[in-house]
Amino acid sequence: MSFTDRLVLWLHIAFAIFTIGPLALAISSTPRYIRRREVPVLRYLSRITVIFTAACLLVLVFGIVLGQIHHDFSRPWLTVSMTLFVVAIVLLVLVIRDQRRAIKAVVTELPASVGATGTSDSAATADAAAGGAPAGASGTETSAGAPGAETAGGAAGQPTAAALAVHVASVERGRIAALGGIVNLIWLAILVLMVWQP
Repeated sequence: MSFTDRLVLWLHIAFAIFTIGPLALAISSTPRYIRRREVPVLRYLSRITVIFTAACLLVLVFGIVLGQIHHDFSRPWLTVSMTLFVVAIVLLVLVIRDQRRAIKAVVTELPASVGATGTSDSAATADAAAGGAPAGASGTETSAGAPGAETAGGAAGQPTAAALAVHVASVERGRIAALGGIVNLIWLAILVLMVWQP
């Protein structure tokens, strides 16, 4: 084996180690941080997924170059490995899309929750400071156009938006976990084919 052949082989192996490993870790960590609603970490993991998905294409490129050098394209295991790799890339694109949807859902959910909590806390604080009873107990009626009615309507609408965002985040979390598991199985199958070479 010539120096060029060895160099291409080592580049192929090095990119496989240093791109696929972090990529698998980032994807498998994403569902946990969606559940914790940690947006900065989710954005970081999404960025890692995009970068390493692009970088892992070099594994395929060096694999194709290596196959051309050794004229191995007629071997079934190499064709199957390349096909599985392309399928994994397509699934990774879907994972990236789901990560962005989950981040958007979590970002939508958090302000609604904080806004609803803030309104309730402010109202409770104001009542405690005034030392008065709730408006309903004082015997005064609030008209439909009064500010109090608008606040109640807004507060009633916020849980609906938050609940929808929670549902979307939950669905995306499940999709990312499932697709990530399939991608990891594909990497394992390619590794077996590379070593076994049936």
